[in-house]
Amino acid sequence: MSLKTEIFNTVDNIPQAYWDTLNCCTNIYYSPKFLKAFELANTDIVFNYVFVTRNGEAITFANTQLVTIGVETITQNIKMNAWIKRNINRLFCDNHIRILFCGNVFLSGEYGTFLKEGEEKIEAFETLAEGIKRLSKSLKKLNGLFVKDFKNESLYITKHLSKFGYTPMQVEPNMIITLKPEWQTFEDYKAALKSKYRVKANKADSKSAVLVSKKFNAQDIETYKSQLQELYQNTIDNADFNAQILNLNTYTFLKESFNDEFTVIGYFLEDKLVGFLSAMKNEDHLDAHFIGIDYSNNKAFGIYPRILNDYVRLGLETKAKRINLGRTASEIKSTLGAEPETLTCYFKHKRAIPNTLIKPFVKNVTIKTFKQHKPFK
Repeated sequence: MSLKTEIFNTVDNIPQAYWDTLNCCTNIYYSPKFLKAFELANTDIVFNYVFVTRNGEAITFANTQLVTIGVETITQNIKMNAWIKRNINRLFCDNHIRILFCGNVFLSGEYGTFLKEGEEKIEAFETLAEGIKRLSKSLKKLNGLFVKDFKNESLYITKHLSKFGYTPMQVEPNMIITLKPEWQTFEDYKAALKSKYRVKANKADSKSAVLVSKKFNAQDIETYKSQLQELYQNTIDNADFNAQILNLNTYTFLKESFNDEFTVIGYFLEDKLVGFLSAMKNEDHLDAHFIGIDYSNNKAFGIYPRILNDYVRLGLETKAKRINLGRTASEIKSTLGAEPETLTCYFKHKRAIPNTLIKPFVKNVTIKTFKQHKPFK
């Protein structure tokens, strides 16, 4: 029987049988509880979920978000000719544009689409693309579609998006630390570092020794929510690119739903919250989520280097096999042993003529280069 697509505008309307058939919920990022947390807290975003079914059984799904972004937010940190950049801004009327993201706009990695094991993946993925196309036609004032983030081993499937007018583009890689089984403690990890990098790790801890760290429970997140949001906004303001600002009410819902799997650590300087990290333990991976920093105290007290050290500690504590430190600040993350994991995204303008005009520019987008350190002996 031919494949069909179904679109749901809330997690609550998705039949439980679909989740059971897909058998995807061992991965937290595909679970209804995780998706619902973002839906509940970020009411300015339009969420939709596209399913592909065969004989009434779900075989594939994608989560999408419709968000509004300033054009200059996209172009300001992309390496391209100034004349080209001006004309792209003009093409979008130097205004805000509405983009339909397929994939979780708040996560860095391949967490937006799920294909059931044993299915013909290319057929299922193309049918999913048809469902996303149908969804896009129902959305008013939509400018473009962005399908994110695919590892190299998935490209034999995702390259078929070219049939739908999408153009591939490279984005900054995820920075991944692979933890060795013999590293039981942070001291074990440091012992594997070359002297130069061990000194660097020790310096980060000594400089930040005055900071008091605290693991937050759900009530702590509620208590410090406004400060957390302000610190998070600081990092957004310093970032090269951010598609959407997360409402940190999301963290309250995540902590209530996942408890020990979701970690928020606050850093205090004389009883003032000056930084935080957040992370999710997902199967045998630890994923860094958003951080927040008081930059007026960052240099003096080494808040960011301490956060990076504590991600390693947290990975070891939770017996993770890999730590995904996410995008940005790739060079400093490589000093901890993180290696880049290449990611590819796909973009298209909703209208055919602008899409034809913009394709060459998307193809020629280049990501920032960085020095890859090799800190292990």
